[in-house]
Amino acid sequence: MGKLPMKEAALVYLDRSGGLQKFMDDCKYYNDSKQSYAVYRFSILINPCDVVELDAELGNHILHHPLKAAQVFQSVCFVAVKTLSLIGKLQTETQINIVLKLTHLPSLPSYSLDLCEFPLNYASQRFYMMQGIVIAMTTVTKYTQGARFLCSDEVCPFSKGFQYIRVHVPGATESATVRNDFLCRLCSSSLQEDRKFRVLGDKQIIEIITTKVLHAFQGDPKNQPFRFQSLSVFLRDELVNKMKIGNEYKIIGIPVCVKTSQTALCVEANSITPYTAKVPSGISDNFRCLLSLTSSSCWRFTAILANVFASHIVPLGTYNLLKLCLLMSLVQTRDCSSERENCLDILVITSDTLLVDRLLNFSMNLVSRGIRHPVCTEVFPTVSRDKYGTGAVSIQAGSALLARGGVCFIGDLTSHKKDKLEQLQSALESRSVTVFIPGKKFGDDFDQQMTFPIQCSFWSFVDMDSSSRRNVQKASTLIGQMDCSLIPANLAEAFGLLVNCKESSPCHPLLPTVQHTLKKAVDPKGPPYLASKQFTTEDFEKLLAFAKNLNVEFSLEAERMIHGYYLASRRIRTDSIHGSKLSANALKYLGHRVLCCSQRTISI
Repeated sequence: MGKLPMKEAALVYLDRSGGLQKFMDDCKYYNDSKQSYAVYRFSILINPCDVVELDAELGNHILHHPLKAAQVFQSVCFVAVKTLSLIGKLQTETQINIVLKLTHLPSLPSYSLDLCEFPLNYASQRFYMMQGIVIAMTTVTKYTQGARFLCSDEVCPFSKGFQYIRVHVPGATESATVRNDFLCRLCSSSLQEDRKFRVLGDKQIIEIITTKVLHAFQGDPKNQPFRFQSLSVFLRDELVNKMKIGNEYKIIGIPVCVKTSQTALCVEANSITPYTAKVPSGISDNFRCLLSLTSSSCWRFTAILANVFASHIVPLGTYNLLKLCLLMSLVQTRDCSSERENCLDILVITSDTLLVDRLLNFSMNLVSRGIRHPVCTEVFPTVSRDKYGTGAVSIQAGSALLARGGVCFIGDLTSHKKDKLEQLQSALESRSVTVFIPGKKFGDDFDQQMTFPIQCSFWSFVDMDSSSRRNVQKASTLIGQMDCSLIPANLAEAFGLLVNCKESSPCHPLLPTVQHTLKKAVDPKGPPYLASKQFTTEDFEKLLAFAKNLNVEFSLEAERMIHGYYLASRRIRTDSIHGSKLSANALKYLGHRVLCCSQRTISI
């Protein structure tokens, strides 16, 4: 009787929200079906704010005691089925399985689960909201939603009917729902499952990490150490295949402690929402002033940007070509873009790897998804057995998928083995990677393949002074006399831009570099130049975030320039004597990218 007011409130809410009509439609589907069900599953959408306004006690149950709240709605739905004769085969209340789907949670700290805080609370069995990036996912397998058991003693009244119904609850393993050691409460005889009434559902396990973890992959020595762990999330039924590796999501679920071969904290997902980062509203005043002063020229603003960029890493006026290319690549990154052609890959040929490495590492940190690939891990996805013993195959993301919408800095190409370089070349050319899952190895009858899009820009460099020359020596025919013998020619050609940083040229004088190094040694925290104060790292972050989200269209002049470029490049390629040594693909890609990126930057 104490639950009667909550049941009345639940009925009123279902009627007002349209949930009652949806429930009746679902009942009609079950009633018309010829299949036998032990359990009838119903999903009810719940807005916690509306429920709390209607009845505070019911709202409190939904937020803090979801399993008890589901029982309240279960009783209401059972009465509705019997009163309106919605499902003729339904006999007992336990056959109704209610799943409450929350639209949101209150924006209070007590409802948020921070994956960096310890210990994590999983004993309360209530809803929490967490946010993270998917780093691994399994293939889809089956689980038991519900099953019917009968007493093995034919004389026992419970040898018939639907007295023993087992239903999956959050945190329960398969053996908790279906096994052979259940006993009859009436006669203590063993229970046997009636398999024709078993109801199966889809299940998938994904692993997420907090966004803060990405700082550990950015190679910034200023980052403070912190502790974190990945969290396994169970997706069931309609949530299966709703999440993609590398994407960021907000998840509402119930933390549980799953005990299999090892005890682990997991979350039974209730609802998932893709997370979209906020776009900055504008750029700093210093850049606005610079833009107004250089408005008479469409190139002056971009040239000054390249000149002052990363002034605390390299001296002003040095590595301008490389810095311009890096800025172009950063502008091309899109946090939420599905367009693969937005990526601009860069390969740097250099003998001063220290400065180039620092410059690339600094630039990578200007975007939210900048991943410096650790040598001990894999660049592309790998497969392994699921640690929870479900029989599924777990696919680990790798650095490339984690860098979705950003930059994957893979370091020195000569440090990678030949098979990895071939895999990289394939990914650069197709902008996708295919994972092969051998069925024999993972207990399946058939082999599987899964293809993932590559939505990041690759940065790398080649150390020309490296003594390790594992690849075959070849005379470079890509750009003049530049030596590219350390890497295969096809791999170098697969990159969008090939930048030759020749330190012995007049563009890279040694004296400014020496002076810059001495200044940083004497005053490590102070800005080495006045421009470093005027245009800070935060200013560049805002500028890039603003520029890359602009919707840019080619002007008439740009269209004419592209048309003229293609005509000229066709004449050069077809000239057997004075023709270019670049391939047609490289010329086309280079010209289109330079014009596209420049147009995007100028449109600020």
